[in-house]
Amino acid sequence: MKSIIEALYQGRLHPNEDIVPSHPEYLHLSQQATAQLDQWRSRLSKDEFCELEEYFDLCDSINSMQIEAAFSYGFKLAGNLMIEVMHKGEETVVET
Repeated sequence: MKSIIEALYQGRLHPNEDIVPSHPEYLHLSQQATAQLDQWRSRLSKDEFCELEEYFDLCDSINSMQIEAAFSYGFKLAGNLMIEVMHKGEETVVET
Protein backbone atom coordinates (compact mmCIF):
# COMPACT_ATOMS: atom_id res chain seq x y z
CA MET A 1 0.00 0.00 0.00
CA LYS A 2 1.34 3.43 -0.94
CA SER A 3 1.46 6.22 1.57
CA ILE A 4 -1.05 9.06 1.73
CA ILE A 5 1.78 11.49 1.05
CA GLU A 6 2.64 9.68 -2.19
CA ALA A 7 -1.00 9.59 -3.25
CA LEU A 8 -1.35 13.30 -2.53
CA TYR A 9 1.83 14.14 -4.44
CA GLN A 10 0.80 12.00 -7.42
CA GLY A 11 -2.62 13.63 -7.60
CA ARG A 12 -4.51 10.46 -6.73
CA LEU A 13 -6.10 11.81 -3.57
CA HIS A 14 -9.40 13.61 -4.21
CA PRO A 15 -11.33 13.94 -0.94
CA ASN A 16 -13.83 16.33 -2.50
CA GLU A 17 -14.79 13.63 -5.02
CA ASP A 18 -14.54 10.59 -2.75
CA ILE A 19 -16.71 11.75 0.15
CA VAL A 20 -20.28 10.46 0.23
CA PRO A 21 -22.27 11.47 3.30
CA SER A 22 -23.18 8.53 5.52
CA HIS A 23 -26.17 10.28 7.10
CA PRO A 24 -29.20 7.96 6.86
CA GLU A 25 -31.36 10.65 5.21
CA TYR A 26 -28.82 11.63 2.55
CA LEU A 27 -30.09 9.31 -0.19
CA HIS A 28 -33.72 10.18 0.51
CA LEU A 29 -33.07 13.93 0.44
CA SER A 30 -31.00 13.60 -2.73
CA GLN A 31 -33.87 11.76 -4.42
CA GLN A 32 -36.32 14.44 -3.27
CA ALA A 33 -34.12 17.19 -4.70
CA THR A 34 -33.90 15.38 -8.03
CA ALA A 35 -37.67 14.92 -8.13
CA GLN A 36 -38.26 18.63 -7.44
CA LEU A 37 -35.76 19.60 -10.12
CA ASP A 38 -37.63 17.40 -12.60
CA GLN A 39 -40.90 19.12 -11.63
CA TRP A 40 -39.37 22.56 -12.20
CA ARG A 41 -37.98 21.41 -15.55
CA SER A 42 -41.47 20.42 -16.70
CA ARG A 43 -43.19 23.58 -15.34
CA LEU A 44 -40.74 26.27 -16.38
CA SER A 45 -39.88 27.48 -19.84
CA LYS A 46 -36.47 26.48 -21.19
CA ASP A 47 -35.09 30.00 -20.52
CA GLU A 48 -36.50 30.10 -16.99
CA PHE A 49 -35.07 26.69 -16.22
CA CYS A 50 -31.66 27.82 -17.52
CA GLU A 51 -31.81 30.78 -15.14
CA LEU A 52 -32.65 28.41 -12.28
CA GLU A 53 -29.71 26.20 -13.20
CA GLU A 54 -27.41 29.25 -13.21
CA TYR A 55 -28.64 30.07 -9.70
CA PHE A 56 -27.94 26.49 -8.58
CA ASP A 57 -24.44 26.74 -10.10
CA LEU A 58 -23.79 29.88 -8.03
CA CYS A 59 -25.04 28.10 -4.89
CA ASP A 60 -22.79 25.12 -5.69
CA SER A 61 -19.79 27.44 -6.06
CA ILE A 62 -20.51 29.06 -2.70
CA ASN A 63 -21.02 25.65 -1.07
CA SER A 64 -17.75 24.34 -2.52
CA MET A 65 -15.88 27.34 -1.10
CA GLN A 66 -17.42 26.77 2.33
CA ILE A 67 -16.53 23.07 2.25
CA GLU A 68 -12.97 23.86 1.18
CA ALA A 69 -12.61 26.37 4.02
CA ALA A 70 -14.01 23.85 6.52
CA PHE A 71 -11.62 21.16 5.25
CA SER A 72 -8.65 23.52 5.51
CA TYR A 73 -9.65 24.62 9.00
CA GLY A 74 -10.15 21.02 10.15
CA PHE A 75 -6.83 19.94 8.67
CA LYS A 76 -4.99 22.77 10.42
CA LEU A 77 -6.83 22.06 13.66
CA ALA A 78 -5.82 18.39 13.48
CA GLY A 79 -2.20 19.42 12.83
CA ASN A 80 -2.23 21.75 15.81
CA LEU A 81 -3.77 18.99 17.92
CA MET A 82 -0.93 16.66 16.96
CA ILE A 83 1.62 19.37 17.82
CA GLU A 84 0.00 19.79 21.23
CA VAL A 85 0.00 16.04 21.81
CA MET A 86 3.68 15.83 20.91
CA HIS A 87 4.52 18.66 23.35
CA LYS A 88 3.36 16.37 26.17
CA GLY A 89 0.85 18.64 27.81
CA GLU A 90 2.35 22.04 27.13
CA GLU A 91 -0.25 24.57 26.02
CA THR A 92 0.05 25.46 22.35
CA VAL A 93 -3.34 26.98 21.55
CA VAL A 94 -3.01 29.14 18.46
CA GLU A 95 -5.07 32.33 18.51
CA THR A 96 -6.85 33.04 15.23
